[in-house]
Amino acid sequence: MIRQLVRSYVLLVAVAIALFTVPVAFTLTDQLRGDTRSAVLREAGAMALLLGDGRAASCRALQEMAKAYDDEIQVTRTASCAADLPRPAADAALTRALEEGRATTDWGSSFIWGPELVVTVPARAPGTDRVVGAVRIVYSTGEMTGRLWQIWAFRAVLAVLVLGVAALLGVVVARRLTRPLRQLNEMASKFSDGDLTARSPVTGPPETQTLARTLNQGAERLDTLIAAQRIFVADASHQLRTPLTALRLSLDNIADGVDDEFVREDVEQATAEVVRMSRLVSGLLVLARAEAKVTAAEPLPLMDIVRERLAVWRPAADERGVTVALGGSADGRLSVLSGPGHLDQMLDNVLSNALEVSPDGGTITVRVEAGGDVVRVSVLDQGPGMPDAEKSRAFDRFWRGRGLTGKSGSGLGLAVVRQLATDDGGTVALTDAPGGGLCVTITLRASHRSGG
Repeated sequence: MIRQLVRSYVLLVAVAIALFTVPVAFTLTDQLRGDTRSAVLREAGAMALLLGDGRAASCRALQEMAKAYDDEIQVTRTASCAADLPRPAADAALTRALEEGRATTDWGSSFIWGPELVVTVPARAPGTDRVVGAVRIVYSTGEMTGRLWQIWAFRAVLAVLVLGVAALLGVVVARRLTRPLRQLNEMASKFSDGDLTARSPVTGPPETQTLARTLNQGAERLDTLIAAQRIFVADASHQLRTPLTALRLSLDNIADGVDDEFVREDVEQATAEVVRMSRLVSGLLVLARAEAKVTAAEPLPLMDIVRERLAVWRPAADERGVTVALGGSADGRLSVLSGPGHLDQMLDNVLSNALEVSPDGGTITVRVEAGGDVVRVSVLDQGPGMPDAEKSRAFDRFWRGRGLTGKSGSGLGLAVVRQLATDDGGTVALTDAPGGGLCVTITLRASHRSGG
């Protein structure tokens, strides 16, 4: 926008300069041409009077004036004096002067002028209209051409300077005019990144001030509503933990004191549902925390975090004979931009799902690959995989697919992973793993200080 405003401003100034400077320059050119023609005609008229007078004094004066013109004076042979001066060639202008007694002016070109100005003036006898000769002045226009170039060059340089100043002023004015819009755009960018506390200063013209106030009020209301929702979910999840734990203990006590197999089976089924509800409440609490205020991303050592999480999950995998392997060719010094604890939580959720669906004796492979400005962490399992129709719903809350979360999942794991990845400016994708199974790829921004 700034460039467009500056271009428009400079274009308007250029048009104004052209409309003012070009006509003035042409006017000065015509004035220079007219002044030169008048001056040469006066000189030629004065010489014609001396030539027509024919007296010795007049002839000497004509000789002196001819010397001042540096041999540019020509007189006809019909004149009674100045016999040593050059004679003009017979042409239409000379014929018109001698026969019709008319003075002529020839610029040598229809465009401004040529290299010479030729003025032919008839000389008449004193007191009569009888033409006794003619005077021709051949005036070089080289000096006039030089002055003309000075006129146009001065205006061209002045126009360039004015355009330069106009461009600088245009940048200043455009930046000043668009500053409120840039502030609004900055607020919108922060808002899209999850910073619901972002507000725009109320500055600029009345229109942008009104827009800023409206956006700030809308952001304030949205922040209040979302904060209330988060607080409700977090409080509800937290408060439900205690009664669910108490309910589970009560059901365990009931199961220990009941001998009826049917009653014991019902109690165990109720206990399983309480356990599932506890997991669901824990998942809601994790998701509420993930949706809380977005923390600033910072460079984190990727490989150290991956190795640490794999070390934590290997004992659980060893119990089922599942192998957890680290692959890829990423640099050990590779760093990613992520919030504190986000990458740990994402890996835990994805590894938990992969371990749940992996067959006994299977392999879970974690690959780390760096490409350009992003880093990809892929977790591949050898489970049943997931149909394409289910992949599009896998990130929905409370949705449980047979190929990913298993029967005991809460359906919130991948929703948490996507929320955390989005907060860090990354993405999550599900694809088929080579040879069967599912591949979960987490893409994060690479840190500039990383070795990749």
